[in-house]
Amino acid sequence: MSIKAVGVSKLYGAQAALDHVSFEVERGQVVGLLGPNGAGKSTMMKILAGFIPPSSGEAFVGGFNVQEQSLQARRVVGYLPEHNPLYLDMYVSEFLEFVAGVYGLQKKLPKIVGDAVEVTGLSREAHKKIGQLSKGYRQRVGLAQALLPKPDVLILDEPTAGLDPNQLSEIRQLIVREGREKTVILSTHIMQEVEAMCDRVIIINEGKIVAHDTPQHVRQQSLRAVNAVEVEFLEEVSEAIFGQADGVVRTEKIAPRTFLLTARGAEDIRPAIFQLAVKENITILKIQRQEKALEDIFRDLTTEPV
Repeated sequence: MSIKAVGVSKLYGAQAALDHVSFEVERGQVVGLLGPNGAGKSTMMKILAGFIPPSSGEAFVGGFNVQEQSLQARRVVGYLPEHNPLYLDMYVSEFLEFVAGVYGLQKKLPKIVGDAVEVTGLSREAHKKIGQLSKGYRQRVGLAQALLPKPDVLILDEPTAGLDPNQLSEIRQLIVREGREKTVILSTHIMQEVEAMCDRVIIINEGKIVAHDTPQHVRQQSLRAVNAVEVEFLEEVSEAIFGQADGVVRTEKIAPRTFLLTARGAEDIRPAIFQLAVKENITILKIQRQEKALEDIFRDLTTEPV
């Protein structure tokens, strides 16, 4: 198991930033760590990267306990913090050479730095001082330093922050590509990024995990919790007739002949609507089960107290 958290808690005084968090991430997966501000995402990443200790529980990276085998764990990790720390007076190539030296990679330095510059699209900026770069390119420098030691595990806190649409697409492809051979855990507030990059999603609210599955399964679970069906009829239809349909608990008229029908539970209410239409001799032009966007599901899971 590349990443494993077992009952990890982190207390700041009486406040629990993390409350008995447990999860596992396999090699070859890109996992999105989601949650509102203050949910505990960055705290979890700092613990995995060995920057801060947990108050209780254990965390493992690459099979190494991040507390008891700290140096071994850090050797297999590439980490991009939320607030990307860079030396603005250093040139891009100079900074990456310095970081490579810290990793003890002097013998492989030209190739290591060259690979990191190329893969992150920094070739044209390598001669510039970091302070001259845009926020998006500074973010690329942070990604490059995380990739320098060719780590087995990448921990990326808001890796796409500040990127324009073109840069975002390139970095997204880079992360997906790296995720085929490494373990990648990233945090983001952009739901489209999760849909595009992540094999699994972990949603944290108030320091606790409220969902951990594939984006598709999280959406399906939400759909089972609240079934919604949009129905369009050929004729004018009274809302009152839907009281005859088994399982329909809410009716909303969203157009002159179109309704949004909601049922709680896992039951699919479409057969009941078809039976009602036959009984009432009315014609259905469209019937479609509504799926919630991941952004809506995120909002549902993180706006209610755990």
